[in-house]
Amino acid sequence: MIKVRKTVSALISLLILFVVSYLIFIFPFDILSSWLGNPFSLSEALVGTTIVFGFCLYYFRSKSTNKIIKFFVFEGFGIGTVSFFIILPLIVVSYFQILIDLYLVILFFTIQLPAIIYGYLNSKKLKIKKISIESKLITKNIKFVFISDVHIGSNHPSSLKKLVSKINSLDFDFLIIGGDLIDSSAFKIDDLNEFIKINKPIFFVTGNHEYYIKNYDKHLDELHTVGIQTLDNESIQLDELNLVGLSDNQTNKSKIEYAKKLSKEKFFNLLVVHKPSIWKKVTNKANLMLSGHTHNGQIFPFNLIVKLQFPQNYGLYKNNYNHLYVSSGSGTWGPKIRIGSNNEIIHIELK
Repeated sequence: MIKVRKTVSALISLLILFVVSYLIFIFPFDILSSWLGNPFSLSEALVGTTIVFGFCLYYFRSKSTNKIIKFFVFEGFGIGTVSFFIILPLIVVSYFQILIDLYLVILFFTIQLPAIIYGYLNSKKLKIKKISIESKLITKNIKFVFISDVHIGSNHPSSLKKLVSKINSLDFDFLIIGGDLIDSSAFKIDDLNEFIKINKPIFFVTGNHEYYIKNYDKHLDELHTVGIQTLDNESIQLDELNLVGLSDNQTNKSKIEYAKKLSKEKFFNLLVVHKPSIWKKVTNKANLMLSGHTHNGQIFPFNLIVKLQFPQNYGLYKNNYNHLYVSSGSGTWGPKIRIGSNNEIIHIELK
């Protein structure tokens, strides 16, 4: 029975990838072509979708390090996503025959090209966001920095220079990295050498992408060589702070059990877990929970879609005296496009 469920689940995943390959890579340009009087035939659409599907499936399943395929999949997904959400309202306009088809094509590119350029330029920016939280469990102020979703692999290691420089410009006691630090099978530990310039303790929990790459266990074991300490379902006491770090490669039930087990009374419990899924179940055990993963959708209107799966998809949330902060991430995943979201570094002060 379990084997049947896994087979069905795998087939559904393949079907979803095939449909997405069509909608994102083929559909917008099929519509544009039809407006220009040369619509794709069914066979052309199927062949094109199958080719895209094959590239995507190969890249994700083989953990390929091929830069050409990576560029095609990632940047194609970004451009296709922007195109898809622009073409939908234009189809409505076309239905009511408000504009002739040629004007619709011109309008499409008038919106699409500036949107892609803006999204690319915005993806290069890195904002610092300051948060202050008061607690009776703290007798002296504690300052620290939180980052997540750096995605070295999707992003070149050189992007760390700007990130580390901005972090070092802040006043803080330690740095927390909330998962998805690396995401490429081409990763080498030397890619993270910039972190050596941070002369403060660095604590790290895994995200989902760390487990998608080849030899991930070896890479995780090497993180200490650049000054990064991994918290794998464990806690560490920092004065009045009980820092709890949960790994991502486990069920939500397991995460909840560890969060409850590792919390300590009379300490300020700071829980770090990559996905914000368990917030409602652990709110009474975490004075502050830090998460990432969602990227705040990265490309609008994906933030509305992401919110369906993660109701707490971005920003600061409060339940009685306890808080959750979900970061939009310090880097992009996949396409170098951010529209309706920002890369950020979170500077937190506990008072």
